Amino acid sequence: MLMMATTQPALCIRGLVKTYRDGAEQRTVLQDVGFDAFPGECIALWGPSGSGKSTLLNIIAALQSADAGRVEVRPIDADIVIPVQSLRAAEATRYRRRHVGYVFQFFNLVPTLTVAENIRLPLALNSLDKLWPEALARLDRLGLSDRLGAFPDALSGGERQRVAIARALAHRPSLVLADEPTGNLDAANTAMVASMLFEVARAEGVTLLLATHDASLAGRADRRVDLTGTR
Repeated sequence: MLMMATTQPALCIRGLVKTYRDGAEQRTVLQDVGFDAFPGECIALWGPSGSGKSTLLNIIAALQSADAGRVEVRPIDADIVIPVQSLRAAEATRYRRRHVGYVFQFFNLVPTLTVAENIRLPLALNSLDKLWPEALARLDRLGLSDRLGAFPDALSGGERQRVAIARALAHRPSLVLADEPTGNLDAANTAMVASMLFEVARAEGVTLLLATHDASLAGRADRRVDLTGTR
């Protein structure tokens, strides 16, 4: 882990509450959640299905709003604090594009784009084409340098998830949010993808938040945030 004692947290969460309502019924999935996450730190969001892991990631990514509490992000490359919960729609889109990388369980690659084009996408959205050589070096580290021209449907599950990791990191985000990233992989690919995800995040000083109910995967993180009892 790259965190230093004097380092400011990349992510600060305080008093987060989220309740879903269905008519007269309501279900609180997050209750008074709070923690800090530092640059280069890998944190496992731990809990069974329905414990609020995906909801928390979506709130951090400004895809959902909380009912109470605050989320603040300090980008790696700027001396600012982003009040995520206060962002307007256009601001939230810019925040996600520039500062957040997302890794999904079902990959979410664009099927009509090649591996290279999928990874160039966040660079194009952020006018960061200068980072393409860095992205190519990362692809080589992930064992994908010979798959640049392939389309997603020609890749194995493990290869698709490695492409998703490379895409999430391409634009040098401050945060990488991984939602059950190995949940759709077999044991061999789970071990490989998890190792690469942790290794690359730590090496590049990115803050990784990994939602999982896999105890062995959570055990490889620097720290575990248990959401089991937050409801």
